[in-house]
Amino acid sequence: MPDMSSPQSTSNLSDGSAIDGSPFELVNPSGNRGILILCDHASAALPEKYGTLGLPVTEFHRHIAYDIGCAEVSRALAARLNCPAILGGYSRLLIDLNRGPDDPTIVMKLSDGAVIPANADVDAFGQAQEFNHRISHYHQPYHDAVGDQIKTALDEGMVPAVFSIHSFTPSWRGQSREWQAGVLWDKDPRLALPLMEALSKKDGLKVGDNEPYVGYLRGDTLYRHCTMQGLPHVLLEIRQDLIDTESGQAEWVDRLADIIPALTSADGVQKINRYGSRTDRRRKRTD
Repeated sequence: MPDMSSPQSTSNLSDGSAIDGSPFELVNPSGNRGILILCDHASAALPEKYGTLGLPVTEFHRHIAYDIGCAEVSRALAARLNCPAILGGYSRLLIDLNRGPDDPTIVMKLSDGAVIPANADVDAFGQAQEFNHRISHYHQPYHDAVGDQIKTALDEGMVPAVFSIHSFTPSWRGQSREWQAGVLWDKDPRLALPLMEALSKKDGLKVGDNEPYVGYLRGDTLYRHCTMQGLPHVLLEIRQDLIDTESGQAEWVDRLADIIPALTSADGVQKINRYGSRTDRRRKRTD
């Protein structure tokens, strides 16, 4: 049995176990502040009072509960690069850390065919008290931790390069996904373009450019902490079947540990540069 009081075991849970721990896990806080690794969807754990949100326990083995393989990759990468990492402590089914408070999908009611009974009325218009509780107790502490790490780096004269690690399913709605990885970005190309080039040319991988999702979502983690502050950043999606084993995780840690130092030391990266967001243009068109 894992030690259920350990923050690391909290992030490893994928069986729907009820556990009360920290809403985030801070790894290697005294490491090189020039790099920061984020893992929004690291855990499938839930606070004890929520049980399993009315779902069968088996649902917590699926991607709807967490990003498979990402916690292990993020921790190991932080160790290899000697940099801090911040991992979400609870399941995305409780509250999605990669959404802004005004996003209607921040508390998912339906995810890939699974109806989440305990979330049915949890929003700003229904069970507002419960919604606000989840924001203040589970969502905001994670983002405060991210903000604190960034502020500390800036106060020490460093502009951190932020890498957000996610994973995606090999198929979606019956269609196979052709990419081994996807690089998601908004308008800041400093890390995204060289990362795509390194993965595709060096290792021959098929890498999606804002696939299988787009990297510009107003209010998400990178928008909030990086786009708005002009910090270099990128979101990497890795196909889940490539990191669902220890050997696959080790392979990706080796690959990224070889690539990231060159990306972060390139000219113009360690500077604040506000490129803006593609979502800004969209807002102007609809106002």
